[in-house]
Amino acid sequence: MDLKQEILQTIQDVPDFPKPGILFKDITPIFYNQSLCSKITKAFAEGLVQKPDAVLGIESRGFLLGQMMANALNVPFVMVRKAGKLPGKTIRVDYALEYGEAAIEIQEGAIQPNWNVVIHDDLLATGGTAEAAARLVEKAGAKVIEFNFVIGLDFLKGRDKLVTHTNNIKCLVQY
Repeated sequence: MDLKQEILQTIQDVPDFPKPGILFKDITPIFYNQSLCSKITKAFAEGLVQKPDAVLGIESRGFLLGQMMANALNVPFVMVRKAGKLPGKTIRVDYALEYGEAAIEIQEGAIQPNWNVVIHDDLLATGGTAEAAARLVEKAGAKVIEFNFVIGLDFLKGRDKLVTHTNNIKCLVQY
């Protein structure tokens, strides 16, 4: 079985979560299968356009495979967190949500100027948080060389927000 099929068979659909009418794509079962986690990490690491200087993972599920990928590449892992969750000085970006606003941060100095950075998260939906993460990278003086996600919900057109940062946008499975 190829990797895409294995991922599709492992992801669970959870109807009406987190609210009625939503069919949630739950990647949690992936983490119960270390072999599959390793295959996913390898696919992301081997599929890069170039080796990055850092991997940035978006809170919270982006931490899991993002850190594994950074470890496999022997580069730093940088956490993107909701505002107010990181100690010390931070770099912050505000962004619009469907109903309201949010803010994310990285620790100041976590990304060095002129670094090439990969941004990882579990799922690409509308692209708002990933696009805000790209702005954090650029605010630190670095460059986004790739976005990668386990799942892409293509019907939500999140790619449209990301292409201004890079055309290298990879999703292992699409819906």
